Amino acid sequence: MTANVSDSAPDAVPDSGPVSVPAPGTDAIDRSRTVAVVGTGTMGQGIAQVALVAGHPVRLYDSAPGRAAEAVTALAARLDRLVEKGRMERTERDAAVARLHAAAEPAELADAALVVEAIVERLPVKQQLFAELEEIVGDDTLLATNTSSLSVTAIAGGLRLPGRFVGLHFFNPAPLLPLVEVVSGFATDATAATRAYGTVKSWGKTPVRCADTPGFIVNRIARPFYAEALRVHEEGAADPATIDAVLRECGGFRMGPFELTDLIGQDVNEAVTRSVWDSFFQDPKFTPSLAQRRLVESARLGRKSGQGWYPYGDGATAPEPHTAPPAAPPASVTVQGDLYQARALVELFEKAAIEVEFGDDAVAGYPGWIELPSGIRLFLADGTSADDAEMPVVHFDLALDFSTCERIALAPSATVDASGLQEAIGLFQAVGKKVSVIRDIPGMIVARTVAMLADFALDATARAVADAADIDTAMRLGVNYPRGPLAWGEELGADWVLETLSNLHEEYPTGRYAPSQALRRRAAAERAAAEADAAAQEATA
Repeated sequence: MTANVSDSAPDAVPDSGPVSVPAPGTDAIDRSRTVAVVGTGTMGQGIAQVALVAGHPVRLYDSAPGRAAEAVTALAARLDRLVEKGRMERTERDAAVARLHAAAEPAELADAALVVEAIVERLPVKQQLFAELEEIVGDDTLLATNTSSLSVTAIAGGLRLPGRFVGLHFFNPAPLLPLVEVVSGFATDATAATRAYGTVKSWGKTPVRCADTPGFIVNRIARPFYAEALRVHEEGAADPATIDAVLRECGGFRMGPFELTDLIGQDVNEAVTRSVWDSFFQDPKFTPSLAQRRLVESARLGRKSGQGWYPYGDGATAPEPHTAPPAAPPASVTVQGDLYQARALVELFEKAAIEVEFGDDAVAGYPGWIELPSGIRLFLADGTSADDAEMPVVHFDLALDFSTCERIALAPSATVDASGLQEAIGLFQAVGKKVSVIRDIPGMIVARTVAMLADFALDATARAVADAADIDTAMRLGVNYPRGPLAWGEELGADWVLETLSNLHEEYPTGRYAPSQALRRRAAAERAAAEADAAAQEATA
């Protein structure tokens, strides 16, 4: 039996100090009780290590003869390495190994208080396994699946006691990554979910509660991070290296989607995308990428195959992102109206000794712009095409923090001449930014990605997939996002997210970018609150 692999691999494993776990709470399974793990691949061994280090007796079972014994040996070696690194005492290691046993037959799992399955991602195989386990373990035993893509409800569908069945979706490598999605199926009892939550929390993990929905929290909400980058590439607006650099150095993400999918495995990432798309009845919001499909078909799976979006192996040279050569900055700029999310640029210009004047051509309540001496206007990306404007326009992409970001992407309209573009490039270079010029595309790179992530997160909250705090926690810990998508959307403003997606929906009327009803409600509520505040201030003036 082989373990499933989540497509939400992190870019870097956090460096951990000494192994320690908190005292168990009243909802946790007592540490004297046995935890059984079925499936001894990487994930199965990782989950077993977590339970073992927490103090439980652990039994490992695998249907392949000899695999469980091999896993016990491998786990003992892992603990030896922890001792060598000073993260575990030798006495703790010896006690843990004494609690670890290989099971030759499923019957040896009879006394387990919790059985976690980490086998192949095939529904009939999982259903058969749990049907067999239900005849072996006690009625009070908690049964859990580590599935990353299958329905928890469907796996438990044929059980006599489906109420004690939950999803425990660990992230790889399980001993190091803190997040665990605790998934309640349609028939899961609240007491079972609470017990599972308390148990993994007592193991030192950060559990989040979620409903049984395709992709759960992380693999559902993360889809646009990959999909929008692939869409920008497929439309020829930028190459993978440039897209990755912009999302890292402008958007603040720890890894770009092309390098991340190469790490995860293109086959794994594409399979999760396709599974979520199919589970949502081929909703256009989750449409897979033809470019990624061709990559998988050509066996260019990423690091594990030596070639994906980038080459790997001895002597391989990664392509460089497009970075504009140095250009002369303008002596002055005029800021028309409110730059809203890009207000920090004004201070940067002033610190760079660029004279900033303020005009009054903008209409109150509408986004402002930066006007260059040549007359070219610079607008923050808003989901429209620069070519839609009646004058020469350059769009600049959204940044996580305009003050500290290292790179800015620019997208000029067709009416911007070479000298005008150089003026725009020089302006951002003067404030310490590397500049990537991409082809004009609605929403550019970061703006369209963040707008989609924020809307997906709002929609998931409205549909009771999880609460807001758990969603943001899951996205920060599960995929290392620099900010939870709900907090990010709140900072940007629901109106900005709504306008950006509405403009993208007009440019691409397929339904992919149609704003959710949750977003529309949030934007309306924010507008009403702002109007009430304005009225209150006017009344007291």
